[in-house]
Amino acid sequence: MSGHGESKGIPFITPMLKWLDGEDLDYGLFAAGIGIIIIVFVLGKIGISQSKMVTFAFALSPIWLPYITFHLFFQQWMYMVGKKFLVKGGRTIYEIKLPPDVFKSPEAMEFVFTQIYNAASPDNLWETYIDGKRPVFYSAELVSRGGDVHFYFTLPNKFIYGFTDNMYAQYPGVELRKLDIDYTAEIPLDLKGVSFMSFQFNKKESEEFPIKTYIDFGMDKLPKEEEKVDPMTPMLEMLAGIKPHQQIWVQFLFKAHRKKTFKNGQLHSHSTWEKSINDKVDEIMKRGAYAEKKTEGTNIDMGASRLTTFEKDTVDAMQRNAGKYAFEFMCRLVYISHKENDYDGGLFSRFIRNFSQYEIRNRNGLGILWRTDFNYNWFSDPFNKRRPVMKAHEIHGYKARDHHGMTKIMSAEEMATIFHLPGKVALTPTLNRVPSTRGEAPSNLPTGPMNL
Repeated sequence: MSGHGESKGIPFITPMLKWLDGEDLDYGLFAAGIGIIIIVFVLGKIGISQSKMVTFAFALSPIWLPYITFHLFFQQWMYMVGKKFLVKGGRTIYEIKLPPDVFKSPEAMEFVFTQIYNAASPDNLWETYIDGKRPVFYSAELVSRGGDVHFYFTLPNKFIYGFTDNMYAQYPGVELRKLDIDYTAEIPLDLKGVSFMSFQFNKKESEEFPIKTYIDFGMDKLPKEEEKVDPMTPMLEMLAGIKPHQQIWVQFLFKAHRKKTFKNGQLHSHSTWEKSINDKVDEIMKRGAYAEKKTEGTNIDMGASRLTTFEKDTVDAMQRNAGKYAFEFMCRLVYISHKENDYDGGLFSRFIRNFSQYEIRNRNGLGILWRTDFNYNWFSDPFNKRRPVMKAHEIHGYKARDHHGMTKIMSAEEMATIFHLPGKVALTPTLNRVPSTRGEAPSNLPTGPMNL
């Protein structure tokens, strides 16, 4: 299972590109320049002058120019009508105040995610290409302002009741408070007077391989509160422990995963991830190699008996995931300090380690895929022009609940593991809970004056 069956690629070239990716070096323009130089050099060696190369490229412009122009126009048009659809639908932000007691497993939150799944399937091409109908992003958020920890949930107005009804049903005693003003409004878009850094997290490996979920943690068996191993509690403790001038915003963005078709707004068709999961499972099971080795007179596949315990657990988890609702997911973490040039590297390391709880070695985990910084600033951003632009994109993306990065597919089970309402196992003192369970007064209380 090493590498999850990924191809080894081109000798020397693929390892070099992976190394450059790992070092976060911006080599795109450099590689393109090298490619052009090689092409010019090779063509020059066979006697083709540079003027002839330019003439040949212009001669072929009736082929490549319309193709490039169409694709650029198509992308911009779909982005524009999609924005129109999002703005027209509106958006509401709820603060979630936790009940005093939560006795349910994260499966309750999985049920909520399942109930708000909406593929926004268009009835016709007009809805797709003129109205811009498509799945929209939800946002589940963990926010700490100086150690004061809050839960938020942002969603389109159309799905408010689907969310609130199911939250009240699954978490008795929860309080949902609609915000009149977005809490992000306190930070200016120009980031004047604050230090800012943003990270984007997602699955490290192929999305078909699941992270460690609440079922792997044994939380589905409803252990006693003191016996629970809830992966959210260390993160909540870390959020509660930041300094008064610091803020951390954690944003889990997700939207319904659906087929890619022309009717849904894509030029190239692509099935949902169930097929990819089945292909990966077939690869692990090596069904092709063992298909002919079935025992005579039985239906037992000898390939299955060759699986290790770890491989069998992985296959079981993948097949379980394939049967659940899936979302296109990304995580954005924002660090803000009200002191200029104040970047707490130790805090960043602690948060990254918190995400390691969701990792199963050689299966999958969560890790940083991108950040508003570079390993080698002298090479990637020598004049400090790119980082301010990236930070501006990120604060705008957070406020708009939009993504400026790559999404990967997660099941409702995986998402519920990362974001759910914790019970009293989370002893964080600054975690906002409803003070007490509300109840009606007993019906047999005396109504008249009492003689003492």
